[in-house]
Amino acid sequence: MKDLRSVVRGRVLLPGDEEFTDGAKPWNLAVAQPVTAVVNAVDAADIAAVVRYARDNGLAVAAQPSGHGASGNADGVILLRTGRLDSVHVDPGTRTARVGAGVSWGDVQSIAGRFGLAGLSGSSPAVTVAGYTLGGGLSWFGRRYGWAADSVTAFDIVDADGNPARVTASSDPALFWALRGGGGDFAIVTALEFTLHPAPSLYGGRVLWPADRAPDVLDVFRSITADAPDALTVWVDLLHFPGADPLVALDVTYLGDPADGHALLRSLDAIGAPISDTRAPMPIAELGSITAEPTDPGAGIARGELLTELTDVTVKALLAAPIAPLLSVQIRHLGGAFAQPSDSPHGPLTEPYAIYLFGLPGDGVPARQNDLITDLTPHISGRKPFTYLAPGENAAAAITPDALTRLRTIKRERDPQGVFRSNFPVLD
Repeated sequence: MKDLRSVVRGRVLLPGDEEFTDGAKPWNLAVAQPVTAVVNAVDAADIAAVVRYARDNGLAVAAQPSGHGASGNADGVILLRTGRLDSVHVDPGTRTARVGAGVSWGDVQSIAGRFGLAGLSGSSPAVTVAGYTLGGGLSWFGRRYGWAADSVTAFDIVDADGNPARVTASSDPALFWALRGGGGDFAIVTALEFTLHPAPSLYGGRVLWPADRAPDVLDVFRSITADAPDALTVWVDLLHFPGADPLVALDVTYLGDPADGHALLRSLDAIGAPISDTRAPMPIAELGSITAEPTDPGAGIARGELLTELTDVTVKALLAAPIAPLLSVQIRHLGGAFAQPSDSPHGPLTEPYAIYLFGLPGDGVPARQNDLITDLTPHISGRKPFTYLAPGENAAAAITPDALTRLRTIKRERDPQGVFRSNFPVLD
């Protein structure tokens, strides 16, 4: 493997190198990555060279800009870090953005927001645009504009032979379709272009109460989400941080006039005085402050599902026992544009809610997750967003059988040697 250093300009780390262990770690430090090398590519030419090297030597490549979404499916691979591909270009006239594979959503929103525009980012500004979008992209603004992948207009890629290409709906419709939510099994994305959406005004924040208000908060949440306009997104969070009392929160965004957003949430006043309320007009660049997720790597165990309904029975199951040792149980309201037709591997997201359970590694966390999901089983659809997949799962848990068959055909045709190793492969 030492000859790998001769084919790239970026830094190569091999077992035995001082920084190899740290260089191979993913964002979730609870996931082991037994890779054979780490390459910090400096540009697309470096990526092409790594792919050709892997192909010629019977190896596989796994691309990870930041390591989000890692599953541990990395035994013996060359881990390709694309963080140095960090260019961002926003064209306010055409409302488009072109970003490198290492660009985070925080970088995009800070620039796009200056022009009253927004990309379809999720809750964390640290997540990269490329990895998130390859998994479909479950955005704060998805109720208004659908999957983040639906807004992509072009990908720059390196194929399994190490050749660069530009992929659009007209130039390569099969691969374009697969990349818009089928994961990273088909090519290495070096850059992507996508439509930005009008966001001249954003209202958002978090309202926090003691956990004993959870029944009231969930009642109001159900009422608000029953007829919420597509510009309004509301999530509810049951929280229990170590050493603190349990809490319940509502996280909100509204793409529109702040007075209208506040009026749509007037029913929150009936819950009683909150511990805190950060709702206010806010810049797009501060979107990540709502949930304030960690911006540094850490260890965790997560599980996500889709809910078919949120009834009295569902709520009773959620509140039957404390969530501990979990740190959070989050329910996201979906619907709106998510449920509209989507020419993506996942297709329309017709379930009205998603649930996400998170805890730190330790005794009782997987068991508590399993118990809670078991109690909710009659209300769980049986599939989930690609970005909710966890270690031990694969693409079949997110993609319908017909779409999965199509993805597998594309994988076999475009990567017959298995040069690309995704976090969640489409092949068994």
